Order: sequence, then structure tokens, then C-alpha cells
Amino acid sequence: MSDTYNPPHDPLVVIHADHQILIVDKPAGLLSVPGKGEHLSDCLMARILKVFPEALLIHRLDRDTSGVMVFALTPHAQKHIGQQFEKRRTKKTYVARIWGRLEEKTGTVDQPIIVDWENRPLQKICHETGRAAQTDWRVQRYDETGTRVRLYPHTGRSHQLRVHMLHLGHPIIGDPLYATGEARDAPRLMLHSENLKFRHPDGGAGMSYSAKCPF
Repeated sequence: MSDTYNPPHDPLVVIHADHQILIVDKPAGLLSVPGKGEHLSDCLMARILKVFPEALLIHRLDRDTSGVMVFALTPHAQKHIGQQFEKRRTKKTYVARIWGRLEEKTGTVDQPIIVDWENRPLQKICHETGRAAQTDWRVQRYDETGTRVRLYPHTGRSHQLRVHMLHLGHPIIGDPLYATGEARDAPRLMLHSENLKFRHPDGGAGMSYSAKCPF
């Protein structure tokens, strides 16, 4: 991440709200939760609490990633959906623009990830100490400089999609941590949480929520 934090001041976008859950569309450039220090206090969680004071955190998106996030409005919902994330019962779909032409149309990256302690907050692939991480990918289309893909993570490791695309030799365009040169030259990280599927904590019905990709 860059040294300066200038979060966008977009109004809160509520996709859905009921007695148990809140679904919002997080803008790129806004922290999910507060960082260390007063200058990093503005975040999606803080903004939500001003409108929904009972809201509880379930999961996070990276600061530079946009898209669908679910928050709980009761402790029961937080536990219920949190367990779905832990047991990999949620289904997540992301859209990304990656640098270069990814020739194969579909595939899977199965590479374990761990924090790169000497270069935090970077993560790295490590077969000795890394935690299992799998990402399916599917090419959508090509443009002049890159490839538009849909990404389907089976696990939720920190920076997983960014590290896995870098492993393929195609970093996500605009990534301030993992992209270099021209691949880094973009107004934002080209990664968006497009769709999230999970079971509703009240009755277990399958739910699916989407946020339109802004790039």
C-alpha cells in the first residue's frame, strides 16, 4: 500500500439489509477496518456503524479491492456466516484485469501462502511453511495490455488472488504491492469482489449478492 491514505468519500452503498445481515459495496481505496494510528481510523466499518450501530464484522477485503462484503447485524448471524467462511462453504467470485495475455482459458493455482516477514505486508508462496491456498480462474476477454479474468478462490488467504496471479506471471494491473513497471500504472487495483454466495443465518436459504464491476 502507498504511504498516504486518502480514502474515497463515496456514500455508503447498501445492496441489501434485513434483520440479520447487511450487504454493502465497498469502494476501492477504503480500509475495511481501522488501521494503526488515527490517520487510518476512517474505514468501511466505522462508516457502517454510523448508520447500523449494531453491525458486526465477518470478513475483510483489502483496502484497494472493491465489491461485495457481508456484515452481521446480530451475534448469531456473525457466528453463522463466520463459520461458513471458516469451513469454505461460501462461494466468492472476483473480477480482475491482469497484465499480459494469459493464454490458457481456465486453470487452477494451488500454491501455499505465508506472510513475507522481512517485507510485510507482502505475502509469498512457500511450500515449507505456507498455508494451503487454491484459486480457480477463467479468462473473460483480452485487451491491448492485459486479460480480464474471473477468479474463484477456494481459500481466503491474505493477498491470495494477488499472489496467485503474480505466480502465473500476470500481476493484477494497478497493484501497488506486487506489480512493477507499466503493470503498476493504473488509477486503482483492478480487483473487484463481484459476487458472494452463502446461506442466510435465519433458515439457511441460499443467498447470492452481486456488485457491478466498476472497471
